[in-house]
Amino acid sequence: MRRTTAHRTAALAFAAVSPLLLGLWTAGPTQAHGAPTDPVSRLYACSPDVGTASRSAACRAAVAANGGRLGAFDNLRVANVDGRDRQTIPDGELCSGGLSAYKGLDVARADWPSTRVAPGGTLRMTYVSTIPHKGTFKLYLTKPGYDPSQPLTWADLPQRPFAEVKDPALTDGAYRFSAKLPADRTGRQLLYTIWQNSSTPDTYYSCSDVVFPERAGTKEPSSGASAGTAPKTPSSSPSASATASASGSASASPSVPASAAASVSASAGVVGGGAPSAAAGPASTPVASTTGADDSGPSAPVLAGGAAAVLVLTGGAALVLRLRSR
Repeated sequence: MRRTTAHRTAALAFAAVSPLLLGLWTAGPTQAHGAPTDPVSRLYACSPDVGTASRSAACRAAVAANGGRLGAFDNLRVANVDGRDRQTIPDGELCSGGLSAYKGLDVARADWPSTRVAPGGTLRMTYVSTIPHKGTFKLYLTKPGYDPSQPLTWADLPQRPFAEVKDPALTDGAYRFSAKLPADRTGRQLLYTIWQNSSTPDTYYSCSDVVFPERAGTKEPSSGASAGTAPKTPSSSPSASATASASGSASASPSVPASAAASVSASAGVVGGGAPSAAAGPASTPVASTTGADDSGPSAPVLAGGAAAVLVLTGGAALVLRLRSR
């Protein structure tokens, strides 16, 4: 009787724990993602899960080019790049990171949702993330003369970023830092952000369209801004180097933080379809479905968690078999 009771107890315990472990294992890859929300990135603006600009002409064209839907807004990542960005990401595919789930982001046009900025002004970056990670943000701005009607290539970007920020604090679900913008840009340009993780093998890529004031006598390209949209007025105080925010506590919530989404909708500088709304944020962070060469795989901590789950599950099964053999 005791042996039978022991068998039942072990089996019930194993059955109760297994779904929890499997849930943690499969939920792991939904963490450790991110994307810029200010200046708003193409992917974030065009995501139907979080952005209201998804109805803009450029976003509709991106979705059509993608075959129906873009990948998850926070999951544009490539594994094992190790700083070899120019050797890994092909020309014309910089905004998609070369991933088929995001190829619509590479559509060359001059009406992407954009953010107004000032030459020589202070760029205040908000980069939403769902879990703290170590890594370096590298910010590139397209060279003078950039033509948004042509596919973006590495030749359109300087060799060196105009700012690098290492290991900024995650505050209220987002990394926030500032950097001084180059003073010699006018019109529509593109901010290219590379986030190279040091705590995972992943590198994230994003494109944010920005608009500088045109010089006198030139006409600013149409951005699709609705009437009454006010320009963004960044601080004019220069920054000697990129600085990271040092306040706040880390957030491990997999959902888009309301405070981060609100900061986007509150920014009057987003044009071309409107800023994403905080109320439109998803209940949980989705994960892009990619296969083959496009699948960068889960981050290293997720693999470790999965291995631990396998060991516990295997041990539980062994316990049940051992008890039955008695």
